Amino acid sequence: MGYHWKSCPSSIRVFIFNLQKEITEIINGDFVGFYLHGSLAMGGFNPNSSDIDALVVTNNSMTVEVKRKLAKFILNCSNSPFPVEISFLNKEQLKSWQHPYPFDFHYSEFWRKRYEDDLLRGTYKFINEDINTDTDLAAHITVTNHRGICVEGDPIDEVFPSVPRSDYTSSILGDFQDCLENIEAEPIYCSLNLIRVFWYLKKGVISSKQEAGNWGLETLPQEFRITIRKVVDCYSNEKGCTNKFEKDELLLLKNYISDNVQKLLC
Repeated sequence: MGYHWKSCPSSIRVFIFNLQKEITEIINGDFVGFYLHGSLAMGGFNPNSSDIDALVVTNNSMTVEVKRKLAKFILNCSNSPFPVEISFLNKEQLKSWQHPYPFDFHYSEFWRKRYEDDLLRGTYKFINEDINTDTDLAAHITVTNHRGICVEGDPIDEVFPSVPRSDYTSSILGDFQDCLENIEAEPIYCSLNLIRVFWYLKKGVISSKQEAGNWGLETLPQEFRITIRKVVDCYSNEKGCTNKFEKDELLLLKNYISDNVQKLLC
């Protein structure tokens, strides 16, 4: 079983509180709130494989100087020991919904090398005054609205806008397509994410990957149960995954879900 924010070990809570405290100091009085979404908010956090997924809201748009301070800090704390994926939004952006959604600053491990290079070389290629957009924010904000945790700050229902179902669906289908292509390379993440999207389109349930895996075990045809059981066991095992996956079993699961999702979308 994975951890939930309310019952997770103290080491995880200390990491989150320190992250929130340092960020609050860096943005220097402009803080509105710090919010968890993803596995820790929904009860499927695995300390060995899960990200800390968070949104931070500020009163005003960030200066480049603040963005660079944030990048330096998060580079030091992400993966020590938990990887961080975090987006910063301001209240002006949150007044009205659009898709894809704008943000002030974003960090994930995918961006590590780019930020390290910018800071090391004194360049502004990635950490600059540009306001970018992210299709994933439709999913992140939807999950925050339905399952999120306010660690500190204004209540969720007073901060975040409602996201149209069509935009949430568009957001999760982008990741769904990536998972169809990459299931052999990343069988755990991709299998669970495919099931999660299928469950949402079929029943309207916003779930964690662990919850989706458990639903798949109970609901999908018997021929897929062994594969899904291996996936779920790997995802929840803090000691790591020793299960091996055959190409054929992954393709069977992928094709079954893909065919059913296409029918639901028609």
